[in-house]
Amino acid sequence: MSKAQDTGTTIDAAEVARFSAMAEEWWDPAGKFKPLHKFQPVRLTYIKEKVCAQFDRDYRASDAFKGLRILDIGCGGGLLSEPMARLGAEVVGADPSEVNIEIARLHMAQSGLKIDYRAETAEDLAAAGETFDIVLNMEVVEHVADVPLFLEKTASMVRPGGLMFVATINRTMKAYALAIVGAERVLRWLPQGTHSYDKLVRPEEIQVPLEETGLDIIDRTGVTYNPLFDRWAPSRDMNVNYMMLAERPK
Repeated sequence: MSKAQDTGTTIDAAEVARFSAMAEEWWDPAGKFKPLHKFQPVRLTYIKEKVCAQFDRDYRASDAFKGLRILDIGCGGGLLSEPMARLGAEVVGADPSEVNIEIARLHMAQSGLKIDYRAETAEDLAAAGETFDIVLNMEVVEHVADVPLFLEKTASMVRPGGLMFVATINRTMKAYALAIVGAERVLRWLPQGTHSYDKLVRPEEIQVPLEETGLDIIDRTGVTYNPLFDRWAPSRDMNVNYMMLAERPK
C-alpha cells in the first residue's frame, strides 16, 4: 500500500453521504460529533506547539499563525478551520460535501471570521496548483477511497519548510475493540458504522506514501482517552488513536 493506485478519485461517496446526513450536528458538543469536541483540545495544542516551533512563532501570541496559509482538508463543519483563523492564519477549508461546507459557512458568519470554504476534493486543489505552509489532514484518511492517492495529492501541496499533520485510527484489534465496539456499540459516542475496521490506517501506510512524495516524518504520538478525567491526552501508545507530523525539507 505504498504506491498511489490512481483510481481517479479519493472520494468515497458513502462516507460523504454519511457525514452530510449528520452535518447539522457539527457544532453541537453533545451531538453526534461529541468525540471530536472532546478530542479538540489535545489536537489544537499539538498543532499550535509544532507550528510555533517550526515557524519560530510566539506560542502565547493571539495571532501566532499570522501570515501562514493553512489547508484544512476534509474540514467538515469547520471545527479546526475556525481556531486556525482566530490565530491569524489564511485558511482554506475544503470538503467534498456541499452540506458540510454550507454549515461551515453559516457558523463562520456567526463567528465573524473569514475562511475560504470550498466544496472541493484534494485532487481538485492539487490540480489547481494550490500550495500551503500547513496541511491539516485530521481524522480524514480513514474515510477516503484511496489512501495512497489522497496522501500523494495532499502532500504535493505542502510548501518547502511546510508541515502536514495527520490524525487517524490504527488498524489493530485494540482499536477495533475501543474505537468501534466500545465507542460506537457500547458507549454510543458515534453512530454505528462511522468507522470500518478495514479502512483504518496503520502508521506505516501513512509514512511510506508521504516519504515517497519527499516529506519526512518528524514526530508521532499516540492519543489516549482517560475516563476518570473525561479527556484525551498524548501517549506513547499508538495502537488506537495517533497523530503524525511530516515536513517538506527546504
